[in-house]
Amino acid sequence: MPLITTNCAVMGVCLININEEYTFMQSLVTSFSYAAGFGLALVLFAGVRERILLARVPKPLEDTAIGLVTAGMLSLAFFAFKGMV
Repeated sequence: MPLITTNCAVMGVCLININEEYTFMQSLVTSFSYAAGFGLALVLFAGVRERILLARVPKPLEDTAIGLVTAGMLSLAFFAFKGMV
């Protein structure tokens, strides 16, 4: 599953670069920036999942459910950066 999501992220960056008609240097910078952002999100989510393993989680939210809730909260945190531009 992680390989599929990585391929989708790479394809998404390529499509954004084509859609915005960036030059070579702009494409290089934005591609590196997207990769750094995706990497940061993965590291943050891995850290949060480690903390969840140590915490007491209510029975209905165990396993996949708490992962989805956490991913939603993390995406809302990153969505706040969109308003900064």
